[in-house]
Amino acid sequence: MKNLLLVLLLSVAYCSAFPAEPPKGNEENDDKFAEEYLKKYYNLKTDMRQSRRKGESPLIQKIKEMQQSLGLTVTGTLDTDTMEMMHQPRCGFIDVGEFNVFPGNKGWNKRDLTYRILNYTPDMPQAEVDQAIQRAFKVWSDVTPLTFTRVYEGISDIEISFAAQVHNDFYPFDGPHGTLAHAFAPSSGIGGDAHFDEDETWTSGSNGYNLFIVAAHEFGHSLGLFHSNDPSALMYPTYHFVEPSEFHLPEDDVNGIQSLYGARTTPVEPTVPEKPSEPSTPSTCLPNNSFDAVTTLRGEILFFKEKTFWRQISPNSEVERHLINTFWPALPNHIHAAYEYQDGDKVHIFKGVKYWTMKGFEITPDSPKSIYDLGFPRSVRRIDAAVYDSISKKTYFFVNDNYWSYDEKKQTMDSGFPKKIIDNFPGLTKIRAAFQKDSKKNYFKKCYRLLVIIMILINLK
Repeated sequence: MKNLLLVLLLSVAYCSAFPAEPPKGNEENDDKFAEEYLKKYYNLKTDMRQSRRKGESPLIQKIKEMQQSLGLTVTGTLDTDTMEMMHQPRCGFIDVGEFNVFPGNKGWNKRDLTYRILNYTPDMPQAEVDQAIQRAFKVWSDVTPLTFTRVYEGISDIEISFAAQVHNDFYPFDGPHGTLAHAFAPSSGIGGDAHFDEDETWTSGSNGYNLFIVAAHEFGHSLGLFHSNDPSALMYPTYHFVEPSEFHLPEDDVNGIQSLYGARTTPVEPTVPEKPSEPSTPSTCLPNNSFDAVTTLRGEILFFKEKTFWRQISPNSEVERHLINTFWPALPNHIHAAYEYQDGDKVHIFKGVKYWTMKGFEITPDSPKSIYDLGFPRSVRRIDAAVYDSISKKTYFFVNDNYWSYDEKKQTMDSGFPKKIIDNFPGLTKIRAAFQKDSKKNYFKKCYRLLVIIMILINLK
């Protein structure tokens, strides 16, 4: 048993279902499952079992095509990563195509679109469904000149419905999990319409499948986007929960949609208007809400929030506020996690499936790198928080309600992970940010008095 004193900065606690491991099966079962998957999403035309016996090439070509389109290592075999990816819940649209827009499709020839909700799922109150759909459209209107107006009767450009199994569009749903929803590229008739599988459990939170996240993805198809091979993109075909209040449209998706419709020329209206009496220049004090990431850096403490970071050089120094890109132009905004590996004099910064390494205040030339190089399974699409424990020489990565232990000396993930956060971090289900600091020093003062700080002694088994 080792004692570790951590400072954990938390958002409101909530549980999140972690994708289940793919069922263990024999070679024949894997072949059958993979055959159906490749037929459904990659137009495989041959029988997989015959292909294995005859050594025919169409099977290998389709496996490689799938691996390339999903950003996997291209091996042409049903390796562990490939089978794991095949078992992930996902969008029902096929993955073959060119770039990230439908081949030959230029999107809608107008900028003011209408939508209609034909029916509702019994899983959620109607008001929550309305809000999720409206917010999903706003994801795209925030970065393009598009507008979306709801209509209640007549024919709309995008029609939204919930249905199970066969539902008269030649693409039947397959029951719980598997295919969650599908949508059609812009055109007349069924073009633009989005269908959601009623056999799924739809929610506005993290249990079941979040309607906002799935709808935002499907509406990307309704507007002309294809699937992306960037695992951090919204248009990546497999489902990954992100807290809706923390969602920001990734750069790959922004580039794709703006290639069709251009960028928004008018500023996005704020959700809550600023009071006239508020100063135009933000205060250097830390805000009294959650942060994207926190880390130490050679004795300093850095708090990241959207495009900004706050820096305290010493316990008695004033808090400085800076824009991230003024210090580090190579770093992205809206960072997800960060931690300092003191023994190596490095800070690692995470966003999506990539991470950047700082040596002192300089970004290393080999940045960014893939989180999969650290040993994460392909089902992980972002890191929520990370912290290095100088006693055990381990780094702890937090993802939804699970965590991993990484051996910095061996540069490998420890066996037996992931584990549930609540099992070894009593009372906690999701960790927003974390850092380790000498608890005897009274450095939480001045602007820090606004933070929600929880200091707990944790027994790590």
